[in-house]
Order: sequence, then structure tokens, then C-alpha cells
Amino acid sequence: MASAAPTPPAARPVPPKLNPVRVPIDEESVPQRSQDFREVLHAYSKEDAILEAKRCIQCRRPWCVEACPINQDAREYIKLIAEDNFDGAARVTLQDNPLSTSLCKVCYHYCEDACVVKKKGIPIAIRHLKRAALELGHSDLAYVPSRPRGQRVAVVGGGPAGLQAAWELGIRGYGVTVFEQEPVVGGLMQTIPAYRMTDADVQADRARFRDLDVTFLPGQKIGEEFPAEALLEQGYQAVFLSIGTSTHRLLGIPGEELPGVVPALQMLRRINRGEPVELGRRVVVVGGGDVAMDSVRSALRLATGGEVSLVYRRGRSEMPADPEEIHGAEQEGIRFLFQRAPVRILGSGHVEGLVVRSVELGPPDAGGRRSPVELPGSEVTLECDTVIVAVGQQADLAGFGPQLDLKIARQGWPEGKGERFATAVPGIFAAGGRSVVYAMGNAIEAAEGIDRYLCGLRGEVPQPRPDAFGGPTPFHLPAGYTTPIRS
Repeated sequence: MASAAPTPPAARPVPPKLNPVRVPIDEESVPQRSQDFREVLHAYSKEDAILEAKRCIQCRRPWCVEACPINQDAREYIKLIAEDNFDGAARVTLQDNPLSTSLCKVCYHYCEDACVVKKKGIPIAIRHLKRAALELGHSDLAYVPSRPRGQRVAVVGGGPAGLQAAWELGIRGYGVTVFEQEPVVGGLMQTIPAYRMTDADVQADRARFRDLDVTFLPGQKIGEEFPAEALLEQGYQAVFLSIGTSTHRLLGIPGEELPGVVPALQMLRRINRGEPVELGRRVVVVGGGDVAMDSVRSALRLATGGEVSLVYRRGRSEMPADPEEIHGAEQEGIRFLFQRAPVRILGSGHVEGLVVRSVELGPPDAGGRRSPVELPGSEVTLECDTVIVAVGQQADLAGFGPQLDLKIARQGWPEGKGERFATAVPGIFAAGGRSVVYAMGNAIEAAEGIDRYLCGLRGEVPQPRPDAFGGPTPFHLPAGYTTPIRS
């Protein structure tokens, strides 16, 4: 009998040809959006989302995932969108990311910076495809907890780090109580203007926690009157401090006490709560970060027909703000005054002007940034009736004493110095981050540290994060993942 012919090897899938041109993302016109807080960026239609997803060449090494601080499996949900499987894409997105609805609006998309397509053109619109997955797929899902562990953790701070830690611990079966000093959870996400993201987005993410043993206690401040150690005495087996940077830094110049000088965070919170904010007709914002961008664009919408300017002591290329937000402010007609340092605020009973001095950029400092050097005799006065101070934030550390031996990060949040952000007090951990998603990434590490600590108390071996929806397969990094990208 003749032998059967050998079976030919299966053909390897051919990756799509690289298309450097992004499917356009519709925006609200500048004249319209500058009048109010309507959303600026629109969502992809189903057809456009599929077209954009098909641009992804599905790299064997998932550079986008490696660049993400929370290892969001963007490659997989993009693949599912390209196949018109939006329900599957939504599930994949939410498996890794409990704040997906918020992040699809405000994430700095580090994944896109690492996208291979960027070498030839415009990277895949990964953040906008995440939004398409959630809005066009079934995303009203509830997370499933593992078996109860019989241990409870206190999370101090309901911002992105606190919410991520609560989720990580909740799906592992721990009971969690989140103490938030503000009336609503979200932390600094509650200062992001509605033209970028709304409280409804935060609440949509929070709603998926509904079956976890996570209790939210708003309006509860931990610190000076009720220290973190007291939570251990109350029966919590561990505490995670994610207090963020909720207070503003001062300029430290004469006249800062005058009426008409407005702290940026205070203004942004009031706007988001629907409370009245009184601004003049000539507004100057001082700062170059994301809060400054949110402030200057919000001020433009409040001071209709007025003049809004931004003063920054370095150049445009040195601004730490998201380039997307800088571009948006430029489109809307904000006047930028670079390499100007505030010297004093003028006024008799109210702000009348801001004196600024020209700056030259000297040699780079230890962090690689060029140091500003003020030029004597170069002062000019900017006439204005409102000065919004947005030169950075810091943590309110009242009540968090030296016994914790906290490290204060360069941008102001406290961290534990020990392994996985453990503090010097056993059972207390602390972390934060320089953006929403970086705070979440550090919270993952801290939550893993808390899990290890509590497993040790139970005499058990720590296990990987279980499937967030109760499936049999625990969390694992996608095929091809090698080394995390950290910028």
C-alpha cells in the first residue's frame, strides 16, 4: 500500500501591511468647545474602530503592553476589535484594568509611544480603541471575588492608587475599606475638567466593584486626628496609604495673599462640583504641568471673551504637561509666555498685575532638566485681575509621623521605602504615582506586597492575581512579553 502523502505545514498568518495613517478622531470645533465644558474628543464609530484596529500589526513582542505601567493587554483587545468582537475586547480590557472607563479618556497612552507603527507614521490609537471596546461592547460587568480570606485591609485615599489596590485585594478575597476625605472617590481625577472626563466615568468604573467586599467611606480623613496606626488597632490587618498630592504648592512671592490669587486644585474641584467660581477678565496661570493645562483651558471657558495667558519658567519642550493638552490649549488661543519667572503680584486690595522676569536655561540639573537662571533687570508687568497658581502639589502629611519613615517622591506623594512599598511599621504600605496609570501600577506592586504580608500571617503561599471574572486562569503576561519599558 502506498504511504499517505505528508501533511503540508500550516501556513503562518501574514501580518497586515503597516499603514502609517491613523483613522481620524473627531473633535468638537474650537469655537464651540471653548464656550463650555462639552467633551472635546468624540468616540470612534464601530466601523472606524475596526479600521483603526486593523492597522495594528500584532507584534510578536507586545511593546505596547511592556510600556504600560499596569500591563494592559492592548494587543489582545485591539485584535478582538479588528475581528468585530467588541464584547470580547471589553472583557479583556476590564480583566486587567478596573479604571478602564476613566483611562480611556485621560491616560497618557505610554503604549502609543512604544507602538512600532510610530516609526513610520502615527501610532495606533490605542486609548481610543479602549474607549470603543467599552462603549460598543458589553462593559457593564461585575468583578468576582475569590473565597473570603477573613482579613480586612484599610485603604487611605480613594484616588487611582487606592482604587487599584482595593480592586487587587478585593478580587483576592480580602475585605477592604476605602477611606476618602472628599465627598466622592476619585482623588485628583475629580479635578480633571469635564471636557476630558466626568465623574460619571469614575462612577462607571466604581460600579463594577459592586460584588467585591469593598466599602467606600467618603468624608473620612485619616491623619492628624486619627492616625494610620489606629486602623491596625481597630482590627485591620494591613493599611495602604495612597493619600496623593491634594494640597497646592505656593509661589512664595510677595502679593500671593491678595484676593484674586486662586489655587488651581481648589478651582478645578469647585468647577467639577458645579460650585460658582469667580474669575476676572484677564487671567494668568502660572505653571507648566497637567494641572496648569487643565486650569488655563478651564479659565478660558469661564472667562468668555476674556484674555487667558500661561506663564512658565522653561520652554515649551520642557513642559511636563501632556503634549495633547498643550496642543489643545494652543488651538483654543491661550497665550503662552515661556521662560518667564513670577517675581511678585501687584494690587491694592485685589490682584492688578503679575511681575515676571525673563529666564535663561542653564546646564541640566541632576534629573536632566535645564535649570532656569533669572536675568536681573528684565522685569515686566502683566496686567491681570486673576492669578491661578498651578506650580505643583504636595501631600497633606499631618498625622503621618516619622515612625513610618516615608520617602517623599519628587512630585510630592509619600512612599514606603521597603520592599513593595512597605513602610517601617509592619502592615502599613504607601505608594502613589506621577500619573493616573503610574499610580495604579505602583498600587499593584503595593497590593502584591500586602497580599504576601497577609499570606505570611495565615501561613500560606502567595498566588498570582486570580481572574477578575472568576475564570480558572489567573493573571499572566501575554505571549512575547520580555521586559517592562519604564521612561
